Amino acid sequence: MIDAGSSGSRVHVYRFKICHDEPQLEHEEFKMIEPGLSSYKDDPQAAAESLDSLMAVAVDSVPKDQQRCTPIAVKATAGLRLLQPHQSEGILEAVRRHLETRYPFPMAGERAVEIMDGKDEGVYAWITVNYLLGKLTTAQRGRSAAVFDLGGRSTQIVFEPTFRTKETMLEGEHKYQLDYGNENYELYQHSYLGYGLNEANKRIKEELVIMWNQEAQRTGRVYHPCLPEGRSETIEFSFANGTQKVELIGTGAGHAECRAIVERIFNKDKLCKLDPCAFDGMYQPSLSDTFEARDLYVFSYFYDYTQPLGMPSEFSVGELGELTQRVCNGETKPFRHVPQAIDALARNADFCLNLSYIYDLLRFAYEIPSDRLIKTVKKIRGVETGWCLGASIAMLDQVQLCQID
Repeated sequence: MIDAGSSGSRVHVYRFKICHDEPQLEHEEFKMIEPGLSSYKDDPQAAAESLDSLMAVAVDSVPKDQQRCTPIAVKATAGLRLLQPHQSEGILEAVRRHLETRYPFPMAGERAVEIMDGKDEGVYAWITVNYLLGKLTTAQRGRSAAVFDLGGRSTQIVFEPTFRTKETMLEGEHKYQLDYGNENYELYQHSYLGYGLNEANKRIKEELVIMWNQEAQRTGRVYHPCLPEGRSETIEFSFANGTQKVELIGTGAGHAECRAIVERIFNKDKLCKLDPCAFDGMYQPSLSDTFEARDLYVFSYFYDYTQPLGMPSEFSVGELGELTQRVCNGETKPFRHVPQAIDALARNADFCLNLSYIYDLLRFAYEIPSDRLIKTVKKIRGVETGWCLGASIAMLDQVQLCQID
């Protein structure tokens, strides 16, 4: 399974034992490269050839006599979704042709190389986490964990809500009926395109230009509370009469001032057609009311911005806010015990801005209480989290597997 993400591509080579009702994962090989396929928007063949180092891992990992019976799929996510249709289609066609002509693995059906629907991305991640936790068994029914994924271009939430009364989940695209094993799961899911960390970073920086539109256009600069004091960065902004460069000058104002800007991009005041809503006018059952005392797992950028600073694998949303406040205050003393932490803060001038977004996404946008514990992981039982394992398990049901002589 190749994950063609917005910032890079990753290969996962899984070995399963399928003698039981539920596939038993025996081994995983993993490798990541940068940049992602979307970086080659004007050169589809170069995009296809960029996967060669990942395919070398697949060729080396799968015994030669089993390669013709080992299906392969390439699933692209938010990076390709945001390209022009002719650009993304050209890349996908080149990738499929390259894999079919250069490598021995059979394509996993007609949709083996595609842009994955955002709802599938989230649900497959939910399957991955709960499969690895052993929650997808009859004995564990009703104990599934929620998953929150934060990529570069989009963010997903998936959970199995439990309603106390006769209330049920409202109908809509957010409702996902999953048949897994001998059980049916009614999941809530939503993928927020444009709310991944990289896209949010850009929007937060532009928000000050929007607020001070006339002044920014006249002087060519604005002051930004989410950037360190003295930090200068130039962005291009499309004003009504054309594109112009604007200098952002950091004030280092602190976490509260930065949050005031971050919160604006969530559109909490947008019309909520189905109540209750989380943010951007999207219906979501309340996590506090319909998902009590069960685990919340966050990964990808959630992990990347907390673990280098010494946070444990489980912490409260409030503790995440405290961490963010220390970073935005420019403190380094609390992180001296963590190898490379101070260097990481020094290298990334956006640490305060990005942590503020991560915290606000959980506390303000999803309205998770400050005392609620969350867990962040990169691996469970030695296996990468994310959607790839879940998609691969689904592939076992959807693809006709051949028999090895």
